[in-house]
Amino acid sequence: MRISVTGGEALQLETPLLVLFGGDGAQLPDSVRDLVEDGDWSGGYRKTLLIYPRAALPARRILLIGLGKLDQISTDRLRELAAVAAQQARDLKVERFTIGLPALSEIGAFGTAQAVAEGAALGLYRFDTYKSSADAYVIDDLEIIADPEATDQASKGAALGEIVARGAALARDLANQPGNVLVPAGLAEVAEQIGARFGMDILVLGMEELTAQGFGGIVGVGKGSANPPRFIVMEHGVQHKGSAPTICLVGKGITFDTGGISIKPADSMELMKMDMGGAAAVLGTMQAVGELQLPLHVVGLIASAENMPSSTSYKPGDILKTLSGKTIEVINTDAEGRIVLADALFYAQRYEPAAIIDLATLTGAITVALGSHATGIMSNNDELARRILESGEASGERAWQMPLWEPYREMVKSDIADVKNSTGRLGGAITAGAFLHNFVGDYPWVHMDIAGTAWTDAKPRAYTPKGATGVGVRLLIQLLRDWAA
Repeated sequence: MRISVTGGEALQLETPLLVLFGGDGAQLPDSVRDLVEDGDWSGGYRKTLLIYPRAALPARRILLIGLGKLDQISTDRLRELAAVAAQQARDLKVERFTIGLPALSEIGAFGTAQAVAEGAALGLYRFDTYKSSADAYVIDDLEIIADPEATDQASKGAALGEIVARGAALARDLANQPGNVLVPAGLAEVAEQIGARFGMDILVLGMEELTAQGFGGIVGVGKGSANPPRFIVMEHGVQHKGSAPTICLVGKGITFDTGGISIKPADSMELMKMDMGGAAAVLGTMQAVGELQLPLHVVGLIASAENMPSSTSYKPGDILKTLSGKTIEVINTDAEGRIVLADALFYAQRYEPAAIIDLATLTGAITVALGSHATGIMSNNDELARRILESGEASGERAWQMPLWEPYREMVKSDIADVKNSTGRLGGAITAGAFLHNFVGDYPWVHMDIAGTAWTDAKPRAYTPKGATGVGVRLLIQLLRDWAA
């Protein structure tokens, strides 16, 4: 769907569908109010009313959508309402539709247009690649009508919203792919395609290179599968190295997780195709970074493997020597994500980064703690954690900080190796973060456990369909844009 911004008066336009927003108690234009029966419209949040003007106005249809109480309006609510509008437009099978951009002084034309474009694009997302009779109907165009004096800012905001939505959609597509289609080599191909489009430096290490160079964590997890592991490096903005901050984004890329020898229960194991949600978020973010050409040195690192049981699989009780030289006692082969991340996090140190941020569908324990409404974070740096939390609020991808106190770090020490990969159920999300802490050195680092937010079987928001959510992309782009500014 193409999105454009025009300055003008929405009610003067001829369009198959005109969407107008209004809040509780807000006065509609007289020409629209005359078409509404008393009591039909309240302006309540997400309330809708479809009107057929019958030539009283140029628009063929007008869809009123309630903003709710104006003191509660936010960019996330705007995303939601734009998604509702786009989905109703699709249900009406219009080839194009128009949205009158509301004038919200506290958010501004840039932020309002970004949220509207982002929400509309994400609201139309579908993953129907494997349906033999999928609904092929698509909307060609969305025209956003802004105040003529704010058109430039609205245009820039809408362009950003489109880019962010494309990045999130890529992350959704990847995490929705079945495990027999997307394997570690497939993630590497996506990285290479992004790199070719945006002039990034790409490095992909296969099993021979990983073994020779000492990536014992990734090799240990991946050696049980017929689909060999990959370590992927994506570098944007090499020319900015030294003059701008280096930010390392690290993604867990387990393309399917059976649990290995410590095999998972059969129930819901099919969802483990999304255990590469962290890698998907890094790829979606790097695509957006490339489109935006941010003046930063951003390095994407993806540790990818399949965790399969076989005669060559790693086993409980094994000792793995990681890239850092530190050793891991394997207690449970289903705690594999932290093992592959150990190598990737240590690799990140060679860039001497201003920040290391890892994203991983790491633990069921974080879902028990926070449900599906917030990503759990752990950090060794309060300032970086604050940046993440603020970006989460601004982007609608909320996060909540968990403690990383010394007693938790003591829990992951092993009697026969440097660390062990599992400490049992108690504090499971935090001890996973404590494990990772051993591999980041003194560099500012945040661990984002997205196990509860990367997938949904419900539909909590109009712009978040069932399945993969693409979580992380919007937060990271907000963070990186703020950093660049």
